[in-house]
Amino acid sequence: MDSKQVAELGGYYLFQNYGREPLCFSHGEKEFLWDLEGNKYIDYVAGIAVNCLGHAHPELVRAITEQASRLIHVSNLYQIKEQVDAAEALASIVPAPLGKSLFCNSGAEANESALKLAVKHTGRGNMVACRNSFHGRTSVTLSVTGQEKYHKGFEPLLSKNVKFVDHNSIEEVKGAIDRNTAAVILEPVQGEGGVLPASQEYFRAVRDLCSDHGALMIVDEVQTGMGRTGKWFGFQHFGVVPDIISLAKGLGGGVPIGAIVTSADIAKTFTPGSHGTTFGGNPLACMAASAVIRTMKKEGLVERAATLGESWMTDLKFIANDHQEISEVRGMGLMIGMEMGDMAKEFQKYALQKGLLVNVCAGKVLRLVPPLIVSQGSVSTLNQTLSQFLS
Repeated sequence: MDSKQVAELGGYYLFQNYGREPLCFSHGEKEFLWDLEGNKYIDYVAGIAVNCLGHAHPELVRAITEQASRLIHVSNLYQIKEQVDAAEALASIVPAPLGKSLFCNSGAEANESALKLAVKHTGRGNMVACRNSFHGRTSVTLSVTGQEKYHKGFEPLLSKNVKFVDHNSIEEVKGAIDRNTAAVILEPVQGEGGVLPASQEYFRAVRDLCSDHGALMIVDEVQTGMGRTGKWFGFQHFGVVPDIISLAKGLGGGVPIGAIVTSADIAKTFTPGSHGTTFGGNPLACMAASAVIRTMKKEGLVERAATLGESWMTDLKFIANDHQEISEVRGMGLMIGMEMGDMAKEFQKYALQKGLLVNVCAGKVLRLVPPLIVSQGSVSTLNQTLSQFLS
């Protein structure tokens, strides 16, 4: 079966709710993928910031293979050693007082858990979120997603208890938080919104305002977490510690897993029956998370994301200086966005023809979120291809 046949069968059997490229991959290694026809590609998308160790990393493959041969799933009716191990691994990379983990299956579920926890812990019902944000597609996480295009058709399911403020607007967030606010939820870098970093002043102001009003600060680290920005977590760039963080994507290196991490005091809010999930924290997913954290430490991938990301952005800004089509290069670590207007999608098509997989978000921003193990050679290839396209 070739890629075209897969697409045809998919059109017959699958919901058509994704805008898919006519590509089907057979296997991958490091930052490379091969399609069913044997063509090789360089992957700068990484499953949308998921495959932090690249494809088929030996440590991750070994961990999940060995775990699958022993035990894939048992329910949370019982103690799960692998879940405890993963929570201990997370505790080793978060600052105090964070350290208690609750596992689920995705970023949307993680944010849903965080918002439920905030409401139950504070006894309040209102949320503050940012315009242009993205937090998931469940009813509650969609409610705090500040992009109307995702709301259309689902309005009856959305909460009305959300106040939206502009990203980086200290004055607006000051006016939005009051004694009825359970939490403020925000991203260190708005990913789906166009790779827009928060400002130092804004993040610190939100932390102070939440503390002053008794609201919880929830930081959505689904895309920015696990070393993506050059630190373990995006919030660490701002010198603050939130009350709850949500994780997914890179946490499992490709195996579906999500989590929230909070303090012992806030974690006590959820008692047996308060919240739960059948698959969340199962042995296979948790073994993957432990392997990802262990491998990232061993290979220094967080530090590498910082240094490689900084040099890459410098190179891209140099290219942008000579080409007005690129209005801005921004980001943190190996989460880079180039604002290119209509040219972004044109370059995406051009790159695909050259065997490079890139992604466009917000309709006009080229988003580069490659595996954290991406080679300097592959970085140079992207730069050369971009220069050729613009010439």
